[in-house]
Amino acid sequence: MEYHEAVNYLESLDRSRPKLGTETTARMLSALGNPHEGVDCVQIAGSNGKGSTAVMLERVLREADLDVGLYTSPDLNDFRERIRTNGQKVSKDFVRSFTEEIKPSLSRLRGDGDSPTYFEVLTVLALQYFASQDVDVAILEVGIGGRHDATSVVEPVASAVTNVSLEHTDVLGETVEEIARDKAQVSPDGKRLVTSAVGDALEAIRTETAVVTVGEAEADIIAREGEMTSQVETTVSIRGPEWTVSTNSPLLGQHQATNAGIAATLARQVANVETGAIERGLRSAHWPGRFEVMSTDPLVILDGAHNPAACETLSDLVDRYEFDGLHLVFGAMKEKDHSRMAAALPESDVLHLCQPAVSRAASFDTLTGAFETSATRIQQDETVQTAVERALESADGDDCVLVTGSLYVVAEARDRWTQLQIPKQVETLDAARSILSEASVQDGFTNHVAKDTVTHTFKTRLREKQAAYLQQTMQSIGGTCVVSEIASPGRHVSVVLSGTVAQYERLADAIENSELGLSYVSERFGEVISDGEEADRYPWDADTAVMGILNVTPDSFYDGGQYDQVEDAVQRFREMSSSGVDIVDVGGESTRPGADPITVEEEIERVIPVIERISGTDVPVSIDTRRAAVADAALEAGADIINDVSGLADPDMRFVAADHDVPVVVMHSVDAPVDPDRSTTYDDVVEDVIRELSQRVLLAERAGLDRDQIIVDPGLGFGKSATECFELVDRLGELRALGCPIMVGHSHKSMFERVDCSLDERLLPTVATTTMAAERGADIVRVHDVAENAAAIRTVREMATTDR
Repeated sequence: MEYHEAVNYLESLDRSRPKLGTETTARMLSALGNPHEGVDCVQIAGSNGKGSTAVMLERVLREADLDVGLYTSPDLNDFRERIRTNGQKVSKDFVRSFTEEIKPSLSRLRGDGDSPTYFEVLTVLALQYFASQDVDVAILEVGIGGRHDATSVVEPVASAVTNVSLEHTDVLGETVEEIARDKAQVSPDGKRLVTSAVGDALEAIRTETAVVTVGEAEADIIAREGEMTSQVETTVSIRGPEWTVSTNSPLLGQHQATNAGIAATLARQVANVETGAIERGLRSAHWPGRFEVMSTDPLVILDGAHNPAACETLSDLVDRYEFDGLHLVFGAMKEKDHSRMAAALPESDVLHLCQPAVSRAASFDTLTGAFETSATRIQQDETVQTAVERALESADGDDCVLVTGSLYVVAEARDRWTQLQIPKQVETLDAARSILSEASVQDGFTNHVAKDTVTHTFKTRLREKQAAYLQQTMQSIGGTCVVSEIASPGRHVSVVLSGTVAQYERLADAIENSELGLSYVSERFGEVISDGEEADRYPWDADTAVMGILNVTPDSFYDGGQYDQVEDAVQRFREMSSSGVDIVDVGGESTRPGADPITVEEEIERVIPVIERISGTDVPVSIDTRRAAVADAALEAGADIINDVSGLADPDMRFVAADHDVPVVVMHSVDAPVDPDRSTTYDDVVEDVIRELSQRVLLAERAGLDRDQIIVDPGLGFGKSATECFELVDRLGELRALGCPIMVGHSHKSMFERVDCSLDERLLPTVATTTMAAERGADIVRVHDVAENAAAIRTVREMATTDR
């Protein structure tokens, strides 16, 4: 079974059925050997906020060095987003093998008149995956209610009910009390249920189980939101009986502060997590599409509020911001209370109604009726993307564009900021076939079109209607375009395009004004294929720059202790300068496997005296650190650039870079320092790295940095095998999809053991890799041996000049 066949099979499953209960889920798990029995699970139920709470808890437990599984719903673009371990989506290979294994069980159940639903099967998939990954804790977001939900097949070690409001009354009950009692059935044995429910709902829960209450006042755990620290963060304080937490959070609002209190309480129940880990985890918990600020000029907010209570909370949050006109983009599902949602939202100057590409989307007539008394101007747009583009076109810089009503709407709107065109290097028929196969194109068609793909080729992901339109348009101008065979209504499908530069230019012109909101795709194609000259703002703008490594540590893997005295470091700086270095990178902490951690104070004491001595010359100085406090001190001392091997793991780092208006290197890393005992599985290491880096780039942009200031580093050796490192170098040009400068750090790394080079034999393969990286478009190479690598780059430059 191929991956696309597995996905199509899963997508064909029923979404609902009249039968309730966990029996069907239990029967499927039994056929697999009951893998869930070896997994400690936490269940999180509630009417609103359960996904946010689950994400916060996951981040906190990971900060406590636990391996954590996370199961949430719905997804934004790909059902694999629902199932993650340590932040990584379930692999395609596991999905394929699981589907092959579970199909006979599903056939038997159908024969018994008991057809499992999509959610039930995905729940089984998640539990088997978490067992296979040997996670310490699996966090399960409950689907509906608690008593009959598929996730309730487990015996949880801790549980929560975030809050209770009227929802799914046909299944859970017609009153808040009935719904609360249903949700309370997730209560664990031996521990109190954590909840922020109030009033009649809380009293109903108390008739079922003992509780720990969380709230702004008069609760066992007090959780309060404080002042906003920026447009994208707020302060949160949590106080328990014998513990307190104070931190910033990217999830805004008192409701999210309460959710943070629930997550913190669960973390202490599950693993007695220390307050420092709770603070770090809450600070780094990002939840796409939940009051997500995508831009500030104009202010653009995406929020998946899908019921009246959530819309009322959203309205309160929007009131915190100052703006002139409000442009509201709204779409919702048929079964929602549209009139009450409309009444709860802030009054808009322009209302753009839209329909996401799902069968449950409410009609324009229904939505118009709900808003007819609360909007100045109402416009109906065929797609979410079109509505967003038109709202942005009509909004002034001091206005606000608010996109809401459903996570399906938010998911499609978010494409404008996250969609990538990945350039592919296709020089042979085998390479073309491989790319088409990865995009889930049928074998017969792959062989038919592969010969037309050996040219300028891009891979992207679009919504189905967009993909079909792009395919038709590209083929009409003589290019090639194929679309994935995966049938995923409402989600992304893979698209592979090939053609000449002239054909791409014609394609960009043709789709710019389409009714499917493809103008942002047109802009990206223009950026990727453009050969336009850029201003030489930074050393890497004109040519590949050499970043020389200056480690002032006693334990660096290559030159530890050689330059840990200030005078030795200064002399080394002078040597590199005379050898043609473009940037010098000063590091005070080793991130090699097994490196001993040091304090912030120790790191500052090592690097600041050196930076003060070498800054202010023609050679920019970079500070190699993963700690925002060290970066801030280094920039004050004269550093010009931040090199963060942790990929902005310290949430303050992006703000430090923005406040100083300096470039920052954002590296893809699973762990820093490297944990040799933790392995990472990639479906496609290059595309996975690109997609994960794209989220880091978004965070940096929201802090106030431009993309030309955000340098991406694929992180060779950090959570990648030698084979994966070489593949990243070979396909380096694909990182151009991010629209950022690219840095490669490969100098003397263990990847060269693959070519039989010990530590003292790695100069030659380092220089060879520098040559390949420069040829493939690297903007910066980070190396120890400046003279040799600078010579390699000069040679590449001369060859390129000769070719022209």
